[in-house]
Amino acid sequence: MLSNSRGPASLNEVVAGLGPLASAGTVAQAAAADMVFLAVRWSDVPTALAGVPAWKGRILVDATNHIVGQTPADLADLGDETSSEIVARHAPGARVVKAFSTLYGQYIAADPQHAEGRQLLFCAGDDTEAKTLVQQTFEAVGFAPVDAGPLREGGRLMHVGTGPLSALHALKQD
Repeated sequence: MLSNSRGPASLNEVVAGLGPLASAGTVAQAAAADMVFLAVRWSDVPTALAGVPAWKGRILVDATNHIVGQTPADLADLGDETSSEIVARHAPGARVVKAFSTLYGQYIAADPQHAEGRQLLFCAGDDTEAKTLVQQTFEAVGFAPVDAGPLREGGRLMHVGTGPLSALHALKQD
């Protein structure tokens, strides 16, 4: 189920293009799923997570980057925290897994499997079970998941602009 701030009707064309298993719903409906993806502008994180039903251990996949301007060089000052630690504060009770924020959409839009190999998907999180579920889910659709460690350390490795895994296009040859 997809959602956005403009409402389900604004997603009709996208949903139709994704096929019969896709649907559109309100933010509250989408956020009630067992695994929820956060893919919004950094400045919209607090608003996107405000009013979401109690997380109660559901998984929140954080695909955000802390970009506040028009280029990846325009970064929010996070102090000593990682962006996912800040996301976790806005989603108390969620099992946060950082993933997808290092990938260029053009490399995975059609398929994470390429003739040269499968796209690496770096995942970081403090909840081992949640991280494993995210990794298993996306391995099943063709990614090659890599455990980047806990949210703090793995999140630092993935930080846009400063982390060595940021924007790294890497494939696993099977």
